[in-house]
Order: sequence, then C-alpha cells, then structure tokens
Amino acid sequence: MRKWISLFCPLIMIFILMSYGFNTTTENVVVPETLRVNEPTEVLFPKNETILNAAMVAPPFLGTSYIGFKEALAFKESQGNYFVINTLGYLGKYQFGVGTLQLMGVYNSTRFLNDPALQEKVFLTNVKRNKWILRRDIKRFDGKYINGIKITESGILAAAHLAGAGNVKKYLRSYGKFDVKDAYGTSIAHYIKKFSGYDVSEVSPKRNPKV
Repeated sequence: MRKWISLFCPLIMIFILMSYGFNTTTENVVVPETLRVNEPTEVLFPKNETILNAAMVAPPFLGTSYIGFKEALAFKESQGNYFVINTLGYLGKYQFGVGTLQLMGVYNSTRFLNDPALQEKVFLTNVKRNKWILRRDIKRFDGKYINGIKITESGILAAAHLAGAGNVKKYLRSYGKFDVKDAYGTSIAHYIKKFSGYDVSEVSPKRNPKV
C-alpha cells in the first residue's frame, strides 16, 4: 500500500500544479485603432538641436563622405572633443593653432573653444582654403603613388591640416623626399595614407576664405 501511495502522490501533485498553468478560456484582445501600426513609421529627432558636453566623443566611422572624412580626422586629432586643448596649445575638435584661426578671421580663442558651431565653420573654411592652394597639385598627383602610398584628394587635404598646405606641396613635388612630422611624430606621408579615399568633392576651393 505504501508503495502505491509513494508512486501516485508525485503524479497527483504534478497534475494539480499543471492545472494552474493552463487557461482554457480564450479572450480576443482588441487594439484601439489609434494604437495600430499599419506601416513603418519614421523616427523623428530634432534636427537643429545638438546636446554637447566635454565628454562627448564623435564616432570616427561614418562612411567615405565629407562627413566621414572630417569626423575621422577629428577623432585622430582630439577624439572628437570640442573643448580640449593639447600640450602645445592647439584648440578644439580639429586642433587649430591661433595663427591659423587668425588667417580665417577668428581672433577670440576662448569663444572659438566654447562654440562647436564656429569650430565646424572654421574647419570647412580651412579645407576650402587648402583646396584652393593645392588645386593644381591635387589635379596632378591624385591617383598616383609616392613611396607605395596612393595619393588622393582627401589624403592631401588631411596632410595639409596636419602640416600646412605649403609643406604638402613640397612633399608632393619632391615625390616624398621632403617629409615633415609634427611635434608628436606624425608625418605627412602617414596622414596621406590614413585619410585616403574619402569623397570631399562637395567642398569647393576658395581663395582666402573667411568665417
């Protein structure tokens, strides 16, 4: 008798527990018309509203467009930080020197450092300026190889941001014999290679542009 009780008791308990887990009644849930999704909806974000802070880091991988170019360059320069000053006194997201800022009509470095929109304008203005200075060299060397490195327009412009348009001219026209490095050891050749292949055709060259 005890044997049968020990056999059936667990089965009875399992049956009781399983009965609580099933609901034999079915109910139709009606979703209100206003809450139904009948087609994909666009996610909206305030286009003219940007929240920035000192810890913000810009993503470096945004394709090969001009935006991808400038963000990759900014990541290399400052990790995309608008509010940083390096050990040599270069300012902001793109690490501009005071002398370069003055060339483009910016004389208040404190305002520049605290104005991300101004920094973006200055960067674009500087690219236009370098593109004008190097327009003949871009046409002449684009697609060629120097010391095994393919020369592209974006690589030339990135190197000009690093070392100045004049030094890039000397590098190209000497076929790589004249190469300079910044204070941290980064060379023109390195920037030409690192920032090769971006499409910066949307930026028009401009002589002596000002912000």
